[in-house]
Amino acid sequence: MSDAGVTIRDVEPREYAAVGALTVDVYVGEGHVNPESPYVAELGDTATRAASAEILVAVADGDVVGSVTVARAGTEFADIAREGELEFRMLVVGKQGRGLGVGTALVRKVIDIARTEGWRAVVLTTMPTMLDARRLYDRLGFEHVPERDWKAMSGLPLTVMRLPVN
Repeated sequence: MSDAGVTIRDVEPREYAAVGALTVDVYVGEGHVNPESPYVAELGDTATRAASAEILVAVADGDVVGSVTVARAGTEFADIAREGELEFRMLVVGKQGRGLGVGTALVRKVIDIARTEGWRAVVLTTMPTMLDARRLYDRLGFEHVPERDWKAMSGLPLTVMRLPVN
């Protein structure tokens, strides 16, 4: 998938370090995750995620400018997906990719995967500080599912959103 000079595709092993660095940079650098949190190691470990989840990248001018982890229900990286749901996590867009529609393109690709594979819905968890992401999810039709909200180990409240697709 390519749009406005941005290509969305599966990550290549040679890009694992770049994806990990970008994910940590956005989550920690923008204040969403405490740099001392054990979650930082998971954010940076693209190789482990790629072993049991699908990782998509957005590439512009040869550089990884965004990424998302796609987890099928029942797999290691599916935190909230129930039967029939495809989950995505760790959606990130670096500063150099902002304003190019990278986040929208990545989420639309996840929705396309869900439809193609016959999933009933796409689900995600978001944090209160991720206002830009929340606007994106609202715009694409995701709805808050308050009864599925949960808390991180740190106590941070997390919001679950869902989009029926089939």
